[in-house]
Amino acid sequence: MDKRLIDILCCPTSKSPLTLLSKAQLDALNAAIADGMVRTVAGAAVGTPLAAGLITTDGKVIYRIDDDIPVMLADEAIGTTQLTALPA
Repeated sequence: MDKRLIDILCCPTSKSPLTLLSKAQLDALNAAIADGMVRTVAGAAVGTPLAAGLITTDGKVIYRIDDDIPVMLADEAIGTTQLTALPA
């Protein structure tokens, strides 16, 4: 994903800046998804692992990236409080 785009994106709810998920964070998230333990902010189960994602700099919200396109819908965001093993 283009770094210039990441630099201008922010969380639509909190307006917090975003960074790419690290490999360790992505692996931990996908492990939790595989265990069926991840829900979106709207409460829908997340059933498909993420290929990439963006996380707010405060570490509270994750947005998926599909085919190099960030999905910046607040209802489809993933709150990190449900993820016990997410590295900082």
